[in-house]
Amino acid sequence: MSKIKVLIVDDSALVRKVLKEILSEDETLEVVGTATDAWSAMQRIKELKPDVLTLDIVMPGMDGLDFLERLMKSNPMPVVMVSTLTGQDTEQTFRALALGAVDVIAKPTLDVREKLDGMSEQIIDRVKAAGHARIKNAAHRFLEGPKAVVPLLNRPVVAAGRGVDEVIIAIGASTGGTDALQEVLIPLPENSPAILVVQHMLAQFTAPFAQRLDRVCRMRVKEAEGGDRVQAGTVLVAPGGRHMVVVREGDHHVVQMQDGPMVHRVRPSVDVLFHSMATQVGRQGIGVILTGMGADGAEGLLAMKRAGARTVAQDEASCIVFGMPKMAIKAGGVDQVLPVTEIPGRLLALVDGGHAP
Repeated sequence: MSKIKVLIVDDSALVRKVLKEILSEDETLEVVGTATDAWSAMQRIKELKPDVLTLDIVMPGMDGLDFLERLMKSNPMPVVMVSTLTGQDTEQTFRALALGAVDVIAKPTLDVREKLDGMSEQIIDRVKAAGHARIKNAAHRFLEGPKAVVPLLNRPVVAAGRGVDEVIIAIGASTGGTDALQEVLIPLPENSPAILVVQHMLAQFTAPFAQRLDRVCRMRVKEAEGGDRVQAGTVLVAPGGRHMVVVREGDHHVVQMQDGPMVHRVRPSVDVLFHSMATQVGRQGIGVILTGMGADGAEGLLAMKRAGARTVAQDEASCIVFGMPKMAIKAGGVDQVLPVTEIPGRLLALVDGGHAP
């Protein structure tokens, strides 16, 4: 199998050196070159034809965001942003996603070598995921404002034989999930069942991400906190760096946060949420697995299905990375595979129609 060719673009010689050492540890990756600024990067792209670019934001001359915008219009390719600004300035981060970046990694400002070495698994995983990504229309913009979408349902959503407050939808996503989640959430009416979301994302981004979704969705969206009640009309997004589980308390459910070990090298993990859905919610649950690299969520979705929940996976054609859905399908945990744009309607049909075979 051919290796994924990577070009590193960063004005720091130390960062270029450390990133090259880290990425070269993985036998499926090959660092074919480095560049110090946007202008040299343009030339290196023509010469080396890389599969993936790692790109800093702050660079001499043209900054990384301006370069990214030009690149995605003229020669779209998978880009992973690696910059201190992705950790300090969330607006820059979301702007990078809007311009077409596949993922973002926060570069440390102090002890760069030590901290980057400590992030080596994360860096390798994200660059590999980018190497498998489909780059969509460069005209796409992420969460710039409310879409002109008519709600799918303008009446109370109540399943046959059960109240809406009893139904819980759990969604897991990774690479490309910021796109896919807005495709799923924006069309849903404000009285939709409770939704729990695990999106693989750094801790400093999940609260701003939830706030941005809240501005464009009819449902209320917030970063989850321990003890939050799971209720209709509300989307709870797991905070970065902590697992989220759902538990029953009397006649209702709440979420709890856990600091346990990483699962599938991530925290929060989709599997952790899905397993709690299987044991605590059972057949009143609906599980959804969206775009992402790896196998997180496959075992948990199967557990949900075995507990009587209905399950849906995003199809390959609409995924940025068809990894997590593919593994969930292979494991036997998926009832139906759909384009992401058809998932909102299917969720409401499942709620409105109950658990018909």
